Amino acid sequence: MIQFHADIDLIIAEAGDDNRPARIAGIAVPWDVVATVSGGQRVKILRGAFDLNQKPAKLLENHDMSQLRGVVTSISDSDAGLEFEATLAQTRASADVVALLQAGAYDSVSVGANPVSFKFDKAGVMIVSKAHLIELSLVAVPAFSEAVITEIAASADPEESEIEEETLDTPEEEIVSDQIKAESAESVTTPTSPILYAQAKQEFKLPSAGEWISAQMQGGAIAAEFNARLRAAAPDVTTADLDGILPLPILAPIYSGIQGLRPVVDAIGARQMPQSGKVFIVPKITTHTSIGGPQTQNTTITAGQFIVDDIQITKDIYGGYVEVSEASIDWTSPEVLQGLLEDMGKKYALATDNAAADALLAGTSQTTGNVAPTDPGDWVAKVYACANTILSNGNYLPDHMFVSGDVFAQLGSLDDTSGRPLFPQVGPMNAFGTMNAGSREAVVFGLRLVVDTNFAAKTTIVGAAATGAFRCYEQQKGAISLDNPSTLSRTIAFRGYFAPKMIDANQFMKIPQA
Repeated sequence: MIQFHADIDLIIAEAGDDNRPARIAGIAVPWDVVATVSGGQRVKILRGAFDLNQKPAKLLENHDMSQLRGVVTSISDSDAGLEFEATLAQTRASADVVALLQAGAYDSVSVGANPVSFKFDKAGVMIVSKAHLIELSLVAVPAFSEAVITEIAASADPEESEIEEETLDTPEEEIVSDQIKAESAESVTTPTSPILYAQAKQEFKLPSAGEWISAQMQGGAIAAEFNARLRAAAPDVTTADLDGILPLPILAPIYSGIQGLRPVVDAIGARQMPQSGKVFIVPKITTHTSIGGPQTQNTTITAGQFIVDDIQITKDIYGGYVEVSEASIDWTSPEVLQGLLEDMGKKYALATDNAAADALLAGTSQTTGNVAPTDPGDWVAKVYACANTILSNGNYLPDHMFVSGDVFAQLGSLDDTSGRPLFPQVGPMNAFGTMNAGSREAVVFGLRLVVDTNFAAKTTIVGAAATGAFRCYEQQKGAISLDNPSTLSRTIAFRGYFAPKMIDANQFMKIPQA
């Protein structure tokens, strides 16, 4: 509930007589002040919104048309707001009102207005630029704290008045009739909109759980009315009132922040390793046969040798474990095991790919001269030098280029002498390839580009990967779970066997940088 307090010192009481009816004066609406009215809407009324020459509005108590007390005799525009002067009818009810005014019980007014022209700002405040004043009510708590009564001119003691109680009905009926006629006449030109009562919102006391359950068990009209009042007061209920019952939702999936990618392993391919033995061998032809010719008749043809060597490969173990309490497994939602296993799988992928990147870099012994990283012509020369060397070693041509992240950025920044990208996103027919910053699918110099952050900076390797000259062998064993009864916990482990190996270093070549 928003409370406003008027300054009681501003109210002035004056003695009156039978020939001069009681009157009040003050500020009805302050300009450009935001207030929350009875319906919950936040409202600000602009200066000049009211027609100062309109038909006099009615003076009521608490916005109740059955409690007519007089008429607003004048309204005027001032810097402070819409000033008013109102005259109270010489009735016993009005005499009671005067007594309440003099006692300070009534010290404020509240407007009932029909918004004609208005709009809403970004904060949802209704900005009223034109309105029709329907009535002015005496209230104890206004919506606008500045809407105060600044002057009271009281008539004589009501007990000395000769007005009889029966005469109350006729003036009030006439006033109601006048009000209906006025609203009927104005409805032709005034747009239909709800009357805005600038009355402070009433405080809503949040019911207890027992009160709510009791109303629902009674059912019927009682439950319906209870729920309707609860919904109507909903804007007043904040989360601070509901801390005990507000849920704390957790949205899956769990954010990881890492990708379990294996660029080198995926480019090379993981081969199945034998299950038995710590070491296994891969045969490699080290000496090829010789074929000569053309030969003359009745002469000995070319003699040759065929030697097969064995390349020994040692299995390496990669894995890790976490001990998780049984309560953590039972109480978490989403279940902790799912996120844990996914994270272990990603970390296993990163560890094995790092081993493959290290083995490829260490096993590549052939190099070209240093490349000038910003010179497209030098890049072209060095790549073709690699292609020529690899071609001469086995008649293969390279198919992949393995690079670190910084070299990826260098290649993407290369352009020709006209400032055009060397590897545009949409490659024209004469382009050396295509690449973009948001994709790993790139081709440079006709080679598939493999970007891997596990490489050391300034790494560039050109190679014929499809030949099988560099291999990765793997046996993934996945996750294993063991219960620990003494600690009411469970040990979760993720493991596998992995072994990268350079079989033929002649099929790969490095392009170093200074």
